[in-house]
Amino acid sequence: MTTFDETQFPSDDYDPTRALVSMLSLEPDHPLRTTEDIFVGRTIAPETPRVYGGQVFGQSVMAASRTVDPERPIHSMHGYFLRPGDVSQPITFGVERMRDGRSFSARRVHAYQNGEVILSAIASFQQPARGIEHQEPMPTGIPEPEDLKSSEELWGGIDHPMAQRVVRGRPFEIRHVTDPIYLRPSEVHEPVNTVWFKTHGRLPDDPRIHRAAIAYASDYTPMDPILRRHGFIWAQEGLSLASLDHAIWWHRPARADEWLLYTQTSPNASSARGLACGRIFSRDGELVATTTQEALVRVPEEDIS
Repeated sequence: MTTFDETQFPSDDYDPTRALVSMLSLEPDHPLRTTEDIFVGRTIAPETPRVYGGQVFGQSVMAASRTVDPERPIHSMHGYFLRPGDVSQPITFGVERMRDGRSFSARRVHAYQNGEVILSAIASFQQPARGIEHQEPMPTGIPEPEDLKSSEELWGGIDHPMAQRVVRGRPFEIRHVTDPIYLRPSEVHEPVNTVWFKTHGRLPDDPRIHRAAIAYASDYTPMDPILRRHGFIWAQEGLSLASLDHAIWWHRPARADEWLLYTQTSPNASSARGLACGRIFSRDGELVATTTQEALVRVPEEDIS
């Protein structure tokens, strides 16, 4: 069973891409009697003592997708994070087949640990169809990912377990267009954030894995524009952060093992909550997905302005 020890690093033969595929390859479970399809997922090489929200969200995407014909891909999922997950425990996913129509299917997914729901989500699937098309254009003037510093170049020399987990443990390489705010605040307090991301290695060709992987990565940086607007950093003393909900709409097929541009803005923060909205573009300019997330953001009283 996986346990979290912040003093341990991934082993030299650890393959983060293989770990991602393993986390998304859920095990079927067959209880004697149930109204749900049951799957079991696990955490491999955890980044924090709590299950990373994108992991359980991506696993929920896979669980729901396993109950629908692959020819009818997922196009949206809305989920609420209800409780923190324990990385040392398996996660049970219960999928309710709510509806299968001529064009659309709907699924409800609950992720359980110790008999309690840690995430509740509803997913929708659609048979591809012809129709009207338009999209928001991809931003211009964005540096190519190869021209930006890698995680290894930014933090590889920091002798701290969490820095090494970001560099060696994450299944995704993230390259920052806007300056990262992990250790230093941004000089410009604007509610924006832009990154490139992709998996370190090649993923299987199954489109369900790529959509789940994009969902997984979409939870890494939505809080950044909220924090940047107020001059905060992730390492801020006394700062308390938690994702409350997350939604994603997949618009067009894309591969998560090829560079994707993720732009985020925060239109509002109030009542100790911040809202972030994101757009994910393929390298050739196609709008691949749209995301929204609301997060709990509690800061020390003296830092409220």
